[in-house]
Amino acid sequence: MSQQAEQTDKPKKIYYDQRSVALRTPQVAYFVQEHDKIAMLDLLLGQYENTQSVIVVKSKRKADQLSEFFNSKNLKALAVHGNHRAEQQLEAATRFNLCAINILITTDTILETLELKDIKLLISYDLPLIPQVYYNRLAYMNELGSAIALVSPEDDKALSAIEFNMKAEIQAKELEGFTPTPIPQGNRLGGKVKDKKKKPRHKKVKAKTKKQED
Repeated sequence: MSQQAEQTDKPKKIYYDQRSVALRTPQVAYFVQEHDKIAMLDLLLGQYENTQSVIVVKSKRKADQLSEFFNSKNLKALAVHGNHRAEQQLEAATRFNLCAINILITTDTILETLELKDIKLLISYDLPLIPQVYYNRLAYMNELGSAIALVSPEDDKALSAIEFNMKAEIQAKELEGFTPTPIPQGNRLGGKVKDKKKKPRHKKVKAKTKKQED
């Protein structure tokens, strides 16, 4: 057998560290102003009806607000976070795993304790500041689902760090049917607002050097 054939027959090694899992997990980023995130999320979930979805936010308050919003639209959504007792957290995980609810809103701290099964869609409503935390989110899906990140100008640095550490750029898409709204003076879910009209995207700038002639 030739050396070339031996190399061809040799099975490719598959790595299961969290960065490798992240690279194999389908991911997409939608760029949106902070105050428009909830409207975009509402439109997105309409495309993933009855999909077992987990939405990760950075605060308990935001989790409760999103839960109230979706329940007002008669969607099966439940928020679970650090203000809930261990029994309530376990009940939320059980209901999700039994498909009694299909939208679970939580924080990273609680997500790692829930032991959720068959997550088909993971939405990063807020990106974490630490890239490893983002990879952890994707690992909970066991490569059975896909991931969406809603990226506001406030999330731009976090996205840059995630892509730099992953050594890959997350595919950016525009959501059909979504119309951005004017930036308000203040908003309930958005927090600080930056007037940044262009899509935030980590840009790698290569320095150019020229040889000087004597």
